[in-house]
Amino acid sequence: MIASLFLIIGCKEEKKEAVVNQSETEVKENVVQETKPQANESEEAKKWLEKSIEAYFNSGLSNLDNNMQKMTTDDYYDYKGDAMNVDMDLDGSLTEKEFNDKWKGKFDTKKAGVGIGFLISGQDWDKIQTTKCQLISENTNDFLFDVVLTDKSMKEVYPIKIKVIKENGSFLIADVLQDVPEFN
Repeated sequence: MIASLFLIIGCKEEKKEAVVNQSETEVKENVVQETKPQANESEEAKKWLEKSIEAYFNSGLSNLDNNMQKMTTDDYYDYKGDAMNVDMDLDGSLTEKEFNDKWKGKFDTKKAGVGIGFLISGQDWDKIQTTKCQLISENTNDFLFDVVLTDKSMKEVYPIKIKVIKENGSFLIADVLQDVPEFN
């Protein structure tokens, strides 16, 4: 009788171990399945960026500011607004020193594109196309792209670097590194 009791207890212990091992396997499989979509985050960010740039330049002049605001973080929108208006004779515009003092802790103010527009330095364009959009680096929800925008009919090329973040499930432009073009 005692031998039967040990046999029953022994069988129950083996079943518990089998259940535990099965649960661990399921957890491992779930973890792998959940990380696979993250591997495509950079590709999703790239597609979003290319599509957003195209939509922005095709949206019409009256919608540009609203569309810029929709595709950028609040901080970047304010920062670029200040950068475009540095030393302009407008209410709220900053001097270059005031601009640098205000934003130097958050952004590289030397790459702000002071005095030039969002994404491109030209004021006029025909058809802007993304001719290069290459991932340079990425962190958890942060992607840096080397981007070249081209307007073939105007014979203009605009090389920029764009930082995209994923925030609350959506991609947003968090920074655009632009050099101010030098004219001869």
